[in-house]
Amino acid sequence: MKPQNDSLTINWIQKWANYSPKAIALVDEEAGLSMSYSELAKVVAFYAIKLKSYGLQKGDRLAILSPNKIEFIYLFLASQQLGIILVPLNFRLTPSEISGLIHDCEPSIWVLDSVFEEYVIDAEFTGKVILFHELSLWTKEALEQSKIKETEIEGDFTSVCMILYTSGTTGKPKGAQITNSMLFWNSVNTGLRLNLTQDDCSFIHAPFFHTGGWNVLTTPLFHRGAKLIFVSKFNADKLLERCEKYKATIIWGVPTMMDMLSKSEKFEKSDLSSIRYAVVGGEPMPIRLIEIWQEKGVPIRQGYGLTEFGPNVFSLNEEDAIRKRGSIGFPNFYIDTKVMKENGVECKANEDGELWLSGPVCTPGYWNNPQATEDAIELGWFKTGDIVRFDDEGYFYVVDRKKDLFISGGENVYPAEIERVIHQMPQVHEVAVIGVADEIWGEVGKAFIVFDSRKAESLSQEEVLIHCRHHLAKYKVPKYVEFIAELPKTDSGKILKRKLKHKQ
Repeated sequence: MKPQNDSLTINWIQKWANYSPKAIALVDEEAGLSMSYSELAKVVAFYAIKLKSYGLQKGDRLAILSPNKIEFIYLFLASQQLGIILVPLNFRLTPSEISGLIHDCEPSIWVLDSVFEEYVIDAEFTGKVILFHELSLWTKEALEQSKIKETEIEGDFTSVCMILYTSGTTGKPKGAQITNSMLFWNSVNTGLRLNLTQDDCSFIHAPFFHTGGWNVLTTPLFHRGAKLIFVSKFNADKLLERCEKYKATIIWGVPTMMDMLSKSEKFEKSDLSSIRYAVVGGEPMPIRLIEIWQEKGVPIRQGYGLTEFGPNVFSLNEEDAIRKRGSIGFPNFYIDTKVMKENGVECKANEDGELWLSGPVCTPGYWNNPQATEDAIELGWFKTGDIVRFDDEGYFYVVDRKKDLFISGGENVYPAEIERVIHQMPQVHEVAVIGVADEIWGEVGKAFIVFDSRKAESLSQEEVLIHCRHHLAKYKVPKYVEFIAELPKTDSGKILKRKLKHKQ
């Protein structure tokens, strides 16, 4: 049954402003800011009024291009109330990459860090522009007022509230639509599995163009009226200091982050006794690293998720971290799963197949891309493309990630996108990119290139890398380039990347 007033479902901050007005919602140590739920509600209401004054209407897109700033949060919460769709863009992308996203989502307004002002010209953007330094004045003005009249709530439970771009296996980014109902059910699932309460305290440190920045713990903890410590950029030493200072109860990250924290000079001396556990995702965490954290008294909970579904989909209980090493555990509460063979038959225990997911945390589809939506969702089931298996006890394991995806420092990297860029070079006949192990980033790219014999020009490794740096974000640029006579292929001509991996 549809609630009589859907707006009540999404206005979590105002609810907590009524229940616990003095409870701290946000801390930004760099700015010297500690904001209660009542203050946060006031700032959000003021931002909504200001955005409304720009003529924004329900369904309009508001794009943001900036490193993490606390104003992101105010903009999202205000946009959510107005039914505006927030589009956080990856600030690491090149102007040409950003231009493609802008033409796809067609924002009515763009919020920019001043260092990105030239992107407006490159993207041929014709809408309105707000610079972040203006937003700090909005915040100051809001906090100085005794009371702010709230705008009418126009967003509702089923509204799309965010578009998060995720690179497709074809190399063309796809905008996953995130709805308010997805946020609600993700919060419910996360709260039930992680036992979240109002007494919890954690960090916001992932970039806001990632689902993790919003939905791993930020929105679930706001739903619980808990405390969030904003960190503009991940720094192992500072994060450990703040864990101790604010008595963090949960920390989270990808294995690369957890490794950096464990190698910090402050790790041994830091008092982390307040932390119930660390939540780790993105890729399997090495056993020795799990043991290091457990010896420190911090159990590890590994999990699995994806932008289009959840993102908090699976969770492994901390007591199973060693016994079921490599497992992602069980699906969260309101999530159904099945593992499918290519012939459409459902797998039994210990058989490999594609993971299909169903539940209220599924995206309604990709923005402006009905074909990709049709390919991904079948009769209410989201086809992840990930190959998994479950054992006799029902514990799930990821066998292979989406297509040829590899993860570098927590960033998803799709080889097809890199290959498309390298193919632009006239000397290149064929190219294949794979992920290879790296001590710092977990995985980095390696490009195998076959010369075009019809071209007389030579090509060096450095020329390839310079070309990639010009067209790709830094984390996508391959670390290695190898020239080979031919690529291994099947009888049908398909490149066998697994043979390239076996060469490493």
